[in-house]
Amino acid sequence: MRHPNTTTTPRPHSRLLLLFSSLLLIFAAPLLCPGAQAAVPTPRSADTNTNPFTPRASLLRYWSTHVANSVPIPSFLLSKASPLSAVDAAAFSKLASRGSLSSHLPSFCTAAGLLCFPDLRAARDNSRRGDASFSGYVDEQNFTNYGTGRVGGNDAFKNYSEGLLAVPIDNFRRYARNSVGRDVGFTGYAKVTNVVDQRFSTYGSGATGGKGVFNSYNEEVNVVGLNFNNYGSGGNGRTHDFGTYSTDANVGDQLFSSYGKNGKGEANEFKKYATDSNVVGSTFRNYGEGGNGAVDNFTSYGFNSNVPENNFNNYGDRGIGAVDEFSSYRNQSNVGDDSFTSYAKKSTSAKVNFANYGKSFNEGTDKFTGYGQGAKEEATVGFTIYGVNNTFKGYAKGSKITFAEYTNATGDAAKNSLIGDGRKVTNRWIEPGKFFRESALKEGTLVPMPDIRDKMPRRSFLPRTIISKLPFATAKMAEMKEIFHADDNSSLARIMADALGECERAPSAGETKRCVGSVEDMLDFATSVLGRNIVVRTTENVEGSGREVMIGRVKGINGGKVTESVSCHQSLYPYLLYYCHSVPKVRVYEAEILDPETKARINHGVAICHVDTSAWGASHGAFLALGSGPGRIEVCHWIFQNDMTWTVPN
Repeated sequence: MRHPNTTTTPRPHSRLLLLFSSLLLIFAAPLLCPGAQAAVPTPRSADTNTNPFTPRASLLRYWSTHVANSVPIPSFLLSKASPLSAVDAAAFSKLASRGSLSSHLPSFCTAAGLLCFPDLRAARDNSRRGDASFSGYVDEQNFTNYGTGRVGGNDAFKNYSEGLLAVPIDNFRRYARNSVGRDVGFTGYAKVTNVVDQRFSTYGSGATGGKGVFNSYNEEVNVVGLNFNNYGSGGNGRTHDFGTYSTDANVGDQLFSSYGKNGKGEANEFKKYATDSNVVGSTFRNYGEGGNGAVDNFTSYGFNSNVPENNFNNYGDRGIGAVDEFSSYRNQSNVGDDSFTSYAKKSTSAKVNFANYGKSFNEGTDKFTGYGQGAKEEATVGFTIYGVNNTFKGYAKGSKITFAEYTNATGDAAKNSLIGDGRKVTNRWIEPGKFFRESALKEGTLVPMPDIRDKMPRRSFLPRTIISKLPFATAKMAEMKEIFHADDNSSLARIMADALGECERAPSAGETKRCVGSVEDMLDFATSVLGRNIVVRTTENVEGSGREVMIGRVKGINGGKVTESVSCHQSLYPYLLYYCHSVPKVRVYEAEILDPETKARINHGVAICHVDTSAWGASHGAFLALGSGPGRIEVCHWIFQNDMTWTVPN
């Protein structure tokens, strides 16, 4: 698949003009600035604002020739244009044509305003002596051979990488290897950060005794990316405790691969793991493989989370005497899926207890395939107060399985499940005001306003001269990872794969879609759907977020009639990427948003009402929040910060 963004080939005389302009900027600098050295370039700010060959200037010309009205490009859209100077744009375009952009990635990312991850592939040896206390620490990112062979002592990571708007990239490689009785604590680690990429490889490998504690780890992180590989492998009697881990996190993945491999008497506690998180996936692969006497306790794991995805693959393979306790696992969550494949395979005397597992207001799906298969001695598996929608295939042959208060309901019974004390579970994950009915858009109405703030890292579009030369397809993933220095299984690699998956997904019924990486391409898509007489709108600011507001004057676009529109939503990617689509049968409104007490105007909102919801899934958050189901009600929502919708002028 070719990159969805296209470009027109410049005419020969245009290329000559661009080359001449670039040379003029370089060689005229000493003449323009008396006394300056020849190597000093023209200041970038002046170049960006006045030079007609910058990407910004090119966009302004493109807008004036492709929009058939006198409406100027709005400032919120123009601010997303590439900040590259004419010289930089020409230079990086040439590097992209040669396939050499990867070797200049740091300077390219800085100049173009991209999201790029620090390159930690050149590992340093950070061996240290004595205890270490990292409080408010943000500088050290690469811990290699740290604490190797240490006896006793303690390392404490407190408020590490907290509040970073940038990308905290931490690599713990061969940390505390072969240590004895050494404690390591991560408290307040990477709290309230944006996109996280942290890797624990052979962490605590071969260690005897001591403990590792992750407390308040990655709390309120926007995009989680964690990789635990061979963590604690070959350990003896070591304890690992994950408490309040990834609480309130928003999307991401966590990979536990060969965690605790060949360990003896290891105890692992997952407590309040991914609580209140949103679409966080966890994969446990060959976890506890070959372990002896391991004890794993999952308590309040994924509690009250939204669409958690957990995969247990070859967990506890060939383990001896393992005890696994799942207590209040994925309880009160919204949907979500768990897959247990070859769990406790070829184990001996395994004991597994699922208590209060998967009970929620909107059930997910659990799949058990080859669970306990090939166990050498009788495995004991107990299900107590277990949820619904489960598939058991080739499950624990030869094992003793008990089901107590196991729910296997469908339809309305599944939708109205109760928690242990008989109270109906309410949906706490759908934020008040995120979805609303059209009747709420009436002057004087008090409504809850959701948090419409953009939580994604700041990035800029790329000019067409560069983006047209960059690969963008699943088949080209290897090239894409090379350009942006994305290692396999890294957060960046997963971010890129997720964006590709959404962009390459087949459109839904009646949908027209396209992913764009430049304003010009967004404009082309919008005009292809709506024609050239168009305007673009967004909610003015974020005032009123998370509190009750009053609706002021309301105006319906196209006279409040059903109209066509193109909505564009941000996707997370190294450069600014938008998923733009047009869906049938919508009404678009502009509304003044007022302070309920003073009646002063605090915002100007844009809302879209989907009149036809018949193709939506029954578990869509809108129906959970508003009741009803597909095709029975209209559903409205605000345009969030940095998202936008294109329509006819009025």
